[in-house]
Amino acid sequence: MNILFLSSLYTPHVGGGAEVILQRTVEGLARRDCRVSVLVTGPDAGLSEESLNRVRVYRAGLRNFYWHYTDRRPGRLLRLGWHLRDRDNQGMRGPIREVIERVKPDLVVCHNLTGWSVSAWDEIRASGLPIVQVLHDYYLLCPSSTMFKKGQACQNPCGLCGRLRQGHGQRSAQVATVVGVSRFVLETLQARGYFQGVHSEVVYNASPFTPAPLKALPPPSSKAPLRFGYMGTLSGAKGLAWLIEQFQQLPFDATLQIAGRGQSEDELRFKAMVTSPRIQFVGYQTPQAFYGQIDVAIVPSLWNEPFGMVAVEACAHGVPVIASRMGGLPEIIQDQHNGLLCSPDDRDSLGVAMLKLHQQPELLARLARQARGSVLALLDLERMLDSYQRIFRQTLDRDRLPQPMTLA
Repeated sequence: MNILFLSSLYTPHVGGGAEVILQRTVEGLARRDCRVSVLVTGPDAGLSEESLNRVRVYRAGLRNFYWHYTDRRPGRLLRLGWHLRDRDNQGMRGPIREVIERVKPDLVVCHNLTGWSVSAWDEIRASGLPIVQVLHDYYLLCPSSTMFKKGQACQNPCGLCGRLRQGHGQRSAQVATVVGVSRFVLETLQARGYFQGVHSEVVYNASPFTPAPLKALPPPSSKAPLRFGYMGTLSGAKGLAWLIEQFQQLPFDATLQIAGRGQSEDELRFKAMVTSPRIQFVGYQTPQAFYGQIDVAIVPSLWNEPFGMVAVEACAHGVPVIASRMGGLPEIIQDQHNGLLCSPDDRDSLGVAMLKLHQQPELLARLARQARGSVLALLDLERMLDSYQRIFRQTLDRDRLPQPMTLA
C-alpha cells in the first residue's frame, strides 16, 4: 500500500500522545515495506520535504494568523480569529492537492486536523481517494480539542464551539472509516452526529517497551510510608489540584512525587498549594525510573481523557493505578483488578481510594500482581500495526466495490 498520513504536527514538533502514536505507526509500517508519507503543518511558508527514518515528511506553511506550535500564548482576540479561520481553512487545500499529486497514494489517513480544518476532507475526496480518520481528541467538537472549561468537563459543546463546528458533522460523512483510540472518544463523536453510516473501529494506542521481570515483593510494610506518584502535564484538566488537596488530608504516613512539567504559571500555582513536606515536585522523569520509586500511580483527570497512556505505562511497570472514571480511562483501569476508580463528582472518592490501599495491603499487592498482565495487549506495537493494516486494506476493498445503481 501507498499511504499518505495527514496530521497537524510531526516530530520534532510533538504536542502530545497523538504525535508519538503517529510516528510509531508510520515508522512501523515503513519497516513492513509499506510506502508511507506524512503531510503536516509548519511555521515556514511554502512546502518543504525531508526524510526521517525512511519516512518522507512534507511540511506545509500554515496559512493562519500564527503557527499553533508555540510556547507563547497569543491574545484572546487573535486566538478567536485563528479558530474562525480554522473552521474551514480553504487556503490549506493547495498543499494537500500538491502532495497527493506527488505521492499518488492509495488512501489518506487523517490524524489531528488542527490547522488543516475539515476542508482537508473535501480536498481528499475531490482527489477521489478514501479517507481513514483517526480520533485522538475532541477537535471536531471543540476548537481547544479538550471539551474542558472552567475547571470541569463539558457535557455538551458550548454555543461558540457549536457555531465554529456548524455543518462539520454532515461533512464527516465523506470519511470511509473512522477509528477511535478509545470507545469513549468514538462514541462521543457519533452521539453528536458525526460519522453517521461510516464504518467504525476502535484501535487502542500501543506503548511498546521491553519490561524488566517483575520481582515478587511482599506487601508494603505498614511501618513504611505508602508512596504515591503522579506523572504527566501539570495542568488543571489533569486534576493535580484535586490530588494535592486530597493527599494533604490523608490520616496516614505517605509520600507523593509529582513528575512532569507545565506552564510556568500553573507550576507556581500548584507548588503554592503544597503545605506538606511529604509532597515533592521531581520534574521530568523517565517512566522506568519513576515507577520504580512508587507503589501507586494516580491519574486524577478532570477532563475526559481520550485514552490515557500514562495509566498503561504504570501498569506495565507493575504499579496499580487510582484513576478517575473519565473518558477512556475505565477502558484501561478496571476497578479492583489493576487499580481503583474514583470520580471528580465525589471529591473525597480519591482520598478514600488512597486510604483503602493503605488499609488493605493485600488488595494493593494483588492489584500490583495483576497490573502488567492487564495491559499486555497495549504493549504490542505489532498488534496495533496489524489492526491498522487490516483497516486500510478493508477500506480500499470497500472503496473499489461497484456502487449500487440509482433509478432516475
